[in-house]
Amino acid sequence: MATLSPTITIKDPKTGHGGGVVHPPISGGGDDSRGGNGSPDYGQRLRRARLGLLVALAPIIMLFVSFTSAYIVRQGLPTLDERTGTYVRDWIQVNLPTALLLVNTLLLIVSSITMELSRRKITREVALAPVKSIPGVSVEEGRGFPWLGSTVVLGVGFLIGQWMAWRELAARGFFLATSPSSSFVYLLTGTHAIHLAGGVLALLYAGVISLTNKPVEVRRIVVDITAWYWHFMALLWIYIFALLEFAK
Repeated sequence: MATLSPTITIKDPKTGHGGGVVHPPISGGGDDSRGGNGSPDYGQRLRRARLGLLVALAPIIMLFVSFTSAYIVRQGLPTLDERTGTYVRDWIQVNLPTALLLVNTLLLIVSSITMELSRRKITREVALAPVKSIPGVSVEEGRGFPWLGSTVVLGVGFLIGQWMAWRELAARGFFLATSPSSSFVYLLTGTHAIHLAGGVLALLYAGVISLTNKPVEVRRIVVDITAWYWHFMALLWIYIFALLEFAK
């Protein structure tokens, strides 16, 4: 006896009017650094900005490593004297204005401290932002000290101090072309001053951003990256000063 069984047709599930394929939900942000709910992922942006800073600092580090190698090697290289036809040592010890350079170093160290306080201040504001958004909750904040502005003043003071140190070197008879040793002094300190001047411009930009109505997370990214660059400039100067003072 034959048995008839019904035929069941199973259709693939479709979504949307176009019958497209179902895609899994995306979380964690994409190229536009947005979270799963569509809001900006500022934490991801900050990490990317810090990574970009590291990439930008790598050429500066390599530049001063090459300067250091050339500085040390050049000290022991003799030079051919065309008048006598003999090799002579033309490396002259430079009489550095150590006291003035120590004052400049102190200014830069203090500016690094004020920059770090500015970074921590904006980080605290970001941490308190969710609390401030709660209706009926208020957070008392006293009048904050202008740490960022103080850093700008100290940074400009350091540059002025370096200019005074160069004038003192010239008064002691050490010019750019006096000897290879004096040339390296101007090269190392001048190159650092140029990069520090770029840091001052970044500080001014961060100060302008801090006065705008941009989200506090955006302002935090600018201040944070500027702070780490400024700390690097301070450490780099301490290294240069020690190199010139002890590797004569």
